[in-house]
Amino acid sequence: MRLDYAPKAPEGLGAEEEQIYDRIRARRAPGELLPLDLALLHTPKMADGWNSLLGAVRTKGCLSDDLREIAICRPAIINRAWFEWAHHAPLLTATPGFTEEQYAVVKQPEPKEQGPLTDKQWAVLRYSDAMTKTISVPDDIFEGLQKAGFTDREIVEITLTCAAYNMVSRFLVALNVGEANGEVPDALKAHFGEKP
Repeated sequence: MRLDYAPKAPEGLGAEEEQIYDRIRARRAPGELLPLDLALLHTPKMADGWNSLLGAVRTKGCLSDDLREIAICRPAIINRAWFEWAHHAPLLTATPGFTEEQYAVVKQPEPKEQGPLTDKQWAVLRYSDAMTKTISVPDDIFEGLQKAGFTDREIVEITLTCAAYNMVSRFLVALNVGEANGEVPDALKAHFGEKP
């Protein structure tokens, strides 16, 4: 990382900051704090807000796992946030019923055809790409969500998920969290080459 990571334990901090560390650790359980957490913990109160927001995005919505992870993985690919990709691509591929053929479409930098993706998966992919690349989403892409049968709540959750993980990817890449910027993941080398 471009900065030193914050300590893994709240050394010399007050009770409030210790509680923040505890909340973030609880979200990561049974694992340990991630390099992302240790970058954010330079500013504990902001790390706490981040933890609350991303915890809700990941666990409090109604989206199926495949749709949520597509909305997370697309910003990771487009923004070359390899740390994010390394954590979320396995969650996507572990989704029950999600196939290697579907994964092959999702990991393309600019997929041109729906292929084996469901209409809902394709609509989420196209919407996430538009949000990430141009921010202003064309009407036909937005309407694709509606035509695929998404409710207003689901559209808001897709939008929030993609927006949140665009925030994550930009933070990760700007600070080179996890020292991941310089190495394209093996699964993506066919699309990006050896170096980012």
